[in-house]
Amino acid sequence: MRLPSPSRRAFSAVLAAVILLLLTGTSAFAASPASSPQSVSTAVTNDGSGPQYYSGLNIDVRDDVSGDVYASGQRITISGNVTGDVIAAAQTITITGNVDGNVRLAGQDVTISGDVTRSGTIFASTVDVTDTGSFGTDLVGAAGDISIAGAIGRDVQVGVGNLTIDGTVGGNLTYSSNKDADIADGAVSGTVERIAPQPDREPSPGEKFIGWVLGLLYALVALSLITVLAGWLFPRLLHRVTDRLVPQPWKALLVGFVASIAVPFAVLILLVTVIGAPVALAILLVWISLTLATFVFTAYYIGRLIFRGNQHPVIKALVGGIILIVALHVPWLNILVWLAMVFFGLGAQLLAIYDRRPWRRVPPAVGP
Repeated sequence: MRLPSPSRRAFSAVLAAVILLLLTGTSAFAASPASSPQSVSTAVTNDGSGPQYYSGLNIDVRDDVSGDVYASGQRITISGNVTGDVIAAAQTITITGNVDGNVRLAGQDVTISGDVTRSGTIFASTVDVTDTGSFGTDLVGAAGDISIAGAIGRDVQVGVGNLTIDGTVGGNLTYSSNKDADIADGAVSGTVERIAPQPDREPSPGEKFIGWVLGLLYALVALSLITVLAGWLFPRLLHRVTDRLVPQPWKALLVGFVASIAVPFAVLILLVTVIGAPVALAILLVWISLTLATFVFTAYYIGRLIFRGNQHPVIKALVGGIILIVALHVPWLNILVWLAMVFFGLGAQLLAIYDRRPWRRVPPAVGP
């Protein structure tokens, strides 16, 4: 069994906690529809049979439970005896009673002082199996610090930072850690194996180049389809917007630069006022759409600069898009290209929108 490396322990703990919380919200109700959740901060009681579900800040299950226990909270203590499994997620979990089944735990600090007849799966920051605690079969999990002073009937397989064993392990010990475990003489009956986590390998220059080429090919295919569709479906729109770039490109650049600073600031002000939040969200949605469209308009503008004749709009959009995509994949140059694309594209769109404003006064036609 390959154990998780230290770099993955935090993710494993969080994942386990999420799974356990989901189980407490679904499995218990499915097994016992008649039972209702109890939100408590002190000792709790139960009817003694069937799966029991508990949630709250501080939970202490003192009565014996004939069945499984599902619990979630900040501090959980199982001081009664449980004939089934214990599945719990909390900041602090302490089990002092006896559990005839398995325990599946996720938390920050976990202490086992009772007897667990079967196995334990624990993800935590610290795990402490005291001298009065024991597992009948296996202990599996991951933690920053694990201390075993009690008895483990069979194997121990853990990913750990610091491991201390003063008790007994009836089977084999396999642990993944950067440090050697502190194991008392004769504490492990079987074999002891430490798996040193492998550091993340830095990709070679050849692998980086292959990744760059594959990313470029993907972008060429995906974004070229967008430019081709835009040139085919909206040729007049592309031509009308880029008309603002042909005679005065620097005016569009200035407008786009100023708008890129002013619009986000205005949206933030509206969000702070609360009353203007709906307007801010609408403006933000439009602004994101305009920003995404800058690629298509810039690509078509580049195509217009290359083909000054009456070539089909699809050809102009495609060729301009290919040039723009390649430029966006050149290190360092891509930053300048991206900024120019956004500023030019936004400025051209805003100027085109301003030209078609509803309140614009059109001078009357002069007759002959």
